[in-house]
Amino acid sequence: MRKIIIYTDGGSRGNPGPAAIGFVFCNERSEVLKKYSQYLGESFTNNEAEYQAVIFALDKFKQIFGKKLALKSEIEVSSNPNL
Repeated sequence: MRKIIIYTDGGSRGNPGPAAIGFVFCNERSEVLKKYSQYLGESFTNNEAEYQAVIFALDKFKQIFGKKLALKSEIEVSSNPNL
């Protein structure tokens, strides 16, 4: 089994306001495998952006690494304010 750590963050300017998300895939040695960020739009709250970051990260993990690896891996999701 392989361990993947997914660090996520999301935020908005204003509440609600323009928002964006970011996430990073790391291996068990904390080596960065992939980084992503995305603009969400103009009317998201900070909490909505945080939730969207986790959802997008899990979806992207499955797209990039495939269902087979996703089923075999231990996945840890961590909110990281320092992305």
